[in-house]
Amino acid sequence: MTGPYQYPESGPPEPYPEDPSSIYPGMLPPPVQYPKRRRWPRILAVLLTLAVLAAVLTVVIAVERKPAQQQGVVSDDQAKAAIQQYLNALIDGDDETIARHTLCGLYDAVKDRKADLAVATLASDAFRKQFTRADVTKIDKIVPWSGTQAQVLFTMQVTAARGQQAPREDQQGVAQLLVAKSAKKGGADEVLVCSYVMRTGGQY
Repeated sequence: MTGPYQYPESGPPEPYPEDPSSIYPGMLPPPVQYPKRRRWPRILAVLLTLAVLAAVLTVVIAVERKPAQQQGVVSDDQAKAAIQQYLNALIDGDDETIARHTLCGLYDAVKDRKADLAVATLASDAFRKQFTRADVTKIDKIVPWSGTQAQVLFTMQVTAARGQQAPREDQQGVAQLLVAKSAKKGGADEVLVCSYVMRTGGQY
């Protein structure tokens, strides 16, 4: 063979079939569905975090704004003043003051106080048969029961009534106190002695 090699002329490209199904036997595969990214779990996590932070912030603000009296119910000075007022009423025979304390916040709402005043008279008489004077010298311990109630152990110095044996040492007593709104004082808080018990005697 002489002369340059003659390459066969390439023909025109075959046209792409208009119907792709002609080159695939059977049905075409279904289109691939890519899963969509779900954003709600992240949104829910953010909302929960914000709710927790809001709750913590609310508690902190409430604690900071809480009155000191409610945190400790009553201070030593408040407890001492209330108990001393009650003991003075027993010594002086002040039935109204005694009943106001022992009714434990109900005095202004009670319509008929005859029975309560009679009980106050009996309590005063029993106390005066033992003592002519009683002075609170120390608050030994305050145990809060709630935001408005507390049990108080206190020490008092007493003077025995005539015919009674003089006490050898100071006496201890237990008082149940309530912090209540007083209509008499224009809604101001007052500390009431709901009950009183001597550690070495009965209840008055």
